[in-house]
Amino acid sequence: MMRDAADHKALLEAPRQTFRSLARRRFLRHRLALVGAVIVAAIVLMAVFAPWLAPHDPNHVNIMLAREGPSSGHFLGSDLVGRDVLSRLIYGSRVSLSVGLLAVGVYMAIGLILGCVAGYFGGWVDMMVSRMVDAVLSFPTLMLILVIVGLLGPSLFNIILVLGFLGWPEVARIVRGQTLAVREELYVLSSEAAGAPSSRILLKDILPNIMSPVIVNATFGVARAILIEAGLSFLGMGVQPPTASWGNMLNDAQSLSILETMPWMWVPPGLMIFIATISINFVGDGLRDALDPKLN
Repeated sequence: MMRDAADHKALLEAPRQTFRSLARRRFLRHRLALVGAVIVAAIVLMAVFAPWLAPHDPNHVNIMLAREGPSSGHFLGSDLVGRDVLSRLIYGSRVSLSVGLLAVGVYMAIGLILGCVAGYFGGWVDMMVSRMVDAVLSFPTLMLILVIVGLLGPSLFNIILVLGFLGWPEVARIVRGQTLAVREELYVLSSEAAGAPSSRILLKDILPNIMSPVIVNATFGVARAILIEAGLSFLGMGVQPPTASWGNMLNDAQSLSILETMPWMWVPPGLMIFIATISINFVGDGLRDALDPKLN
């Protein structure tokens, strides 16, 4: 009897294991996604071990070394006040990853809750959430971000807060549509017939089965948040000096003379923004292909 129970459990788990193994194989066959994953992992390690990897204090000012080009002591040169560019580049990865992960985490949580509730309960709840989504999407996002950051003041916390509270409508729409489809499945209907509470059905039956498109959206959202933070910091409305950020490192290069004669001040942070965002997008492409239910 115990063997029969074990065989039955293995049979129930087989489709899930098959899907996971198929998704893993598809992702591993996506070469650009693998390259992107390796680069993203390297950037994460760089951010985690920044105190040990940075050759100098990123905020140490030495006017005597201002505007020096690359040398043995400063591999990427120094900026306008003599701070080491390489050290600031390494520490800047912390800001970019923090904004990307925390902002996306905030709006994913909001979008998941509102989307699941709207799709499952329907009626006036669905109508209210849908109108909220329409209201937020009716404003130009970038203009709204600039206005709110201008009112709250430029800081890392405010950027995360603003991006987190403005990014949820797209997630809520995706989750709502997926929930509307999943709630008609037999396993959801059987749980309802058995008298399971709505919270359990949402957490155990619906949420695990709608996460694939949400994960893909979150991946692209991280890249988008990094770009927005870099843009705000470049305009002087993001992370403020002396905190190192790839965006505010580019802010120093607004002068034509710096663009022409001191490329070490703007090329490295520009390249890091490009490499980080395109690598994350490659990972998102790989996840989208691997988790596409039409290919299963």
